[in-house]
Amino acid sequence: MKNKILKWSMKKYSEKQRVITLIPAGMLFLVGIPLVLIILSPIIDTCLALPRFILKPLNLIIVLFFIIPGLAFSAWSVWIQFKIGKGTPIPMMPTRRLLIEGPYTYCRNPMTLGIIIFYFGIGIWIGSLSSIGLTILFMALIITYIKLVEEKELEARFGQEYVEYKKRTPFLIPKRRRK
Repeated sequence: MKNKILKWSMKKYSEKQRVITLIPAGMLFLVGIPLVLIILSPIIDTCLALPRFILKPLNLIIVLFFIIPGLAFSAWSVWIQFKIGKGTPIPMMPTRRLLIEGPYTYCRNPMTLGIIIFYFGIGIWIGSLSSIGLTILFMALIITYIKLVEEKELEARFGQEYVEYKKRTPFLIPKRRRK
C-alpha cells in the first residue's frame, strides 16, 4: 500500500480531478456516516435498552459547540490540503507536499479531530449513547489506520521533514500555544 501511495503522490492532478474526487468522500463523511448514526443509533439504543440523554434545549446549545467547530476544522483542513498541498484527503490523491500550516500547526490530524468532534455533536444532538459509542469505535479505527499506514507513508514521502514535524506537533489533541 505504501508503494502505491508513493506512486500516486508523484502524479499531478488537476483542480477539477481533485474536486471530483472530493465529492463522494464529502458525501460519505458529511452525509452518509451522520445518517447512519441518526438512523442506526436509536435502533441500537432500543435493542440494548440504553437511555437517551436529551436535555432540551441544552442539547441544541451544546451541539453548536461540537458540530460547527468540528465541521469548520475539518473543512479548513481539506481546504489547506486542496489549495496548498495540491491534493486531497483521499490516499489515491495525496498532497504533494507536507502541510505544516493552518490547522496543521495545531495538530497533525486536524481533519480527523474535526470530524470526530462533529460526530460527537451528532450523538449529543440525537441523545444517543450508541452513537457516542460508534463514534469512539470510528475514532479507534481511524487512529489505528493513521498510526499503522498513514504515518509510515508520510515518513517515506517526506523523510526527516515529517519526522521533525511529528516531534513538535501533537498527534490529535492540540496543545495550547505558548506566546
